[in-house]
Amino acid sequence: MARKKQIEDRIAEALAVLGELDLPSAQRNERSALVLLALLDLKPTTDWAEASNPLRGVTPIMDFIGAHYQKTYAPNTRETVRRQTLHQFLDAALIVANPDDENRPVNSPKVVYQIEPTALELLRKYGTSAWAESLRKWIETVGSLRERYSLARQLVRVPVSVPGGGALSLSPGEHNALVKLVVEEFASRFTPGAALLYAGDTEDKFALFERDEFRNLGLEFDPHGKMPDLAVYDSKRNWLVLIEVVTSHGPIDGKRRAELQSLFKESTAGLVFVTAFRDRKAMVAYLDQISWETEVWIADQPDHLIHFNGTRFLGPYPASGGV
Repeated sequence: MARKKQIEDRIAEALAVLGELDLPSAQRNERSALVLLALLDLKPTTDWAEASNPLRGVTPIMDFIGAHYQKTYAPNTRETVRRQTLHQFLDAALIVANPDDENRPVNSPKVVYQIEPTALELLRKYGTSAWAESLRKWIETVGSLRERYSLARQLVRVPVSVPGGGALSLSPGEHNALVKLVVEEFASRFTPGAALLYAGDTEDKFALFERDEFRNLGLEFDPHGKMPDLAVYDSKRNWLVLIEVVTSHGPIDGKRRAELQSLFKESTAGLVFVTAFRDRKAMVAYLDQISWETEVWIADQPDHLIHFNGTRFLGPYPASGGV
């Protein structure tokens, strides 16, 4: 009974802290309170003055909560913890992401979070006479902290020059580094003058989405549909080139080709399917999966395409064509 009371009291304290830090109402809940305690390494009987800031990923955070606060979250709630608590803690400059490796991709299983050092100093004073004044000073500086960490995140992003002018900023990582090469190197060689209509990102599925241009091609999309990584429209030849970038997930195989044909079935432009790899070694691992009637582009040999059978080279096939 005493243990249960200690847990309830500590969660109530964490909730009070989130309120005084002026976190959004959607983050003033038990889940966010427990995540805060896990990131501070605060057990029910540990004093706030003894808080620390270990590096912890989402799963270790949930493991800590289960071990010390008797609250078990299902594995499929990891994304809720990430999107509905950790992202807001980042925006509030309460925590930082990947201080050990700023270039770590946002979708890496190794992503870790840590209480921001200035925030740690503040939180160690909770419950003392110094809390109110320290909180006032922290709130005065939180704006500059947000700017500083936002700038740091921007510096490691992947800038992409979009055909026809403009730029796109993608989250860091191997996948988007290859996306950049496809947009800047493949498109200029094989679809010169074409327009980039869609680009997805691990942080934002619709990082670039030219809705009106798609509508001109007779296309409307279900937001839950599985889009390709890139879509490029070559108006001179009336081709819509759908590109999958392979770093961890597979190429355009027969199943994926059929999915894309279904998703883009109303297109008034002919569909062209391209899988992009960084090098031949990466391609070899998927060689037996690549669909016929598709193309393969290899970034370290950018002037060439590998054509998988069919009667034409880099061109659309009838919608009823085989895979």
